[in-house]
Amino acid sequence: MGKVISMTLTNDEKSKNADKIRVAVLYGGRSAEHEVSLLSAANVIQYLDNSQFEVIPMGIDKQGNWFLGKETFVKSLENKTIPKLYDSMNTWFTAEWIGKPVEQSFVPEKITTNHPVFDVVFPAVHGTLCEDGALQGLLELADIPYVGCGVLSSAIGMDKDISKRLAVQAGIAVAAFTVIKQEQWRHNMPHWTKQIEKLGYPVFVKPANTGSSIGISKVKTADQLQAAMEKAFQYDLKVVVEKALNIFELEVAVLESLEANADPIVSVVGEILPRHEFYSYEAKYVDEKGAELIIPAHVSSEIQEKARALAKEIFLTLECSGMARVDLFLDKDTGQLYFNEINTLPGFTKISMYPKLMEASGVSYSQLLSHLIHLAMKKHYHKKQLTHNYIK
Repeated sequence: MGKVISMTLTNDEKSKNADKIRVAVLYGGRSAEHEVSLLSAANVIQYLDNSQFEVIPMGIDKQGNWFLGKETFVKSLENKTIPKLYDSMNTWFTAEWIGKPVEQSFVPEKITTNHPVFDVVFPAVHGTLCEDGALQGLLELADIPYVGCGVLSSAIGMDKDISKRLAVQAGIAVAAFTVIKQEQWRHNMPHWTKQIEKLGYPVFVKPANTGSSIGISKVKTADQLQAAMEKAFQYDLKVVVEKALNIFELEVAVLESLEANADPIVSVVGEILPRHEFYSYEAKYVDEKGAELIIPAHVSSEIQEKARALAKEIFLTLECSGMARVDLFLDKDTGQLYFNEINTLPGFTKISMYPKLMEASGVSYSQLLSHLIHLAMKKHYHKKQLTHNYIK
């Protein structure tokens, strides 16, 4: 166990914040989506209801070091990444401390008097080791409430291969695809090239476990394939190659209800009109005019209702809780709806679809954040009622 610190508060601040829920807004992470996470966290911090919550920024840098404090967050925004502050008193944990004794002088008063540094974690993080169940497993082990899906659904949602397979098993349509592991590809490229040719070009080549369109290429001809595969294998050891369809891109936000046994809340349907070749990372976050977000989508009311019903079905099929954004394809030629992917920790930037869809459905940004935090604490309360001992 490593060193632990608390944020320094004046007596007036302590009294003022005594009854507030302390929310650790987690940002950064060892992921290719590290920079996007800073933008999500900034928005979450801005819109959290300060009458209910005390915000504690908590960052993970690209080396896996953890930091607490507003000063570090401000510097991270300025640098567009978490700066190297290993000697800072804001350091909460670093890998260098593993296996070393705790220095008692670093244990804060808040810990020794049974007042935790924070009550709940809001992960404003994205990508591998952040929304794939790794972080969720750590928080479960530490018995800390957290916003969003649990370990299983986070892992399923992140893996485009597994989520598609489960969707197919549930009778949900997906575009034709094949899955190739790095060793398979390098051992027998001609065989896998033929398998991909059977799908018919163009195809999309995607790392199985990334978000924000990182590592994705649209391949129109066979001579573009090898470069696309090598690009994807930079981010994952497993790649999904999927038939490119002539489609509208639709997105639906789903939010778990606070009421027991109630259906999840399903938003209106949004539409993405990318101005790039496809809805790439650059179109999402670099080029301000890279895509047009249309809410509600320019599709018939019948299609909207089918899309909302399908999004709800996918949310439940993949054992999701808290929230998720469900991405669908609408085939322009056949009118068929396809499941594309699910995002269990969707972006919360100024241009992110999830909060925009919920706002268009009557749930403001601030209300959404409060709802998610109360959901996290409710789920944790119910889990605490389970026993972890077995005595005959």
